[in-house]
Amino acid sequence: MRSEELSSAVEQVRFDTKIAVLLREDLEPWQRLNVTAFLVSGLGTAVSEVIGEPYEDGDGTGYLPMFRQPVLVFEGAKEVLTVAHGRALGRELPLAVFTSDLFATGNDRDNRAAVRAVATAELDLVGIALYGPRNAVDKVLKGARMHP
Repeated sequence: MRSEELSSAVEQVRFDTKIAVLLREDLEPWQRLNVTAFLVSGLGTAVSEVIGEPYEDGDGTGYLPMFRQPVLVFEGAKEVLTVAHGRALGRELPLAVFTSDLFATGNDRDNRAAVRAVATAELDLVGIALYGPRNAVDKVLKGARMHP
């Protein structure tokens, strides 16, 4: 498919759902990338409809499937994350969280223990990822801005 045809095909696809990541604006660049990768892995493992079909190149070499739609990345102040987290919980949307405590741990067991040790309202969120109907996700992210 030529690049013009691909661009046209992409423009024609409009998803009723949205995959979004919201990052705290004061993170270092390496932290933004790390947090985003961890957060979207949660959605990919728990929400099967977000995953597309496996890839294959022209020689028949197979590759892993990926998300079937774009992942939009936003940023906001700590307060924006706290409000968005509450909205997402209230709408019962699939949600992954990354707290500041996870930067000090080195494995999944300790990560889960660090989150479990803190009450919901006291979580020091540095990122969340969510999936759901487009309008619901937009309402959750109100006040956030697209990541530069």
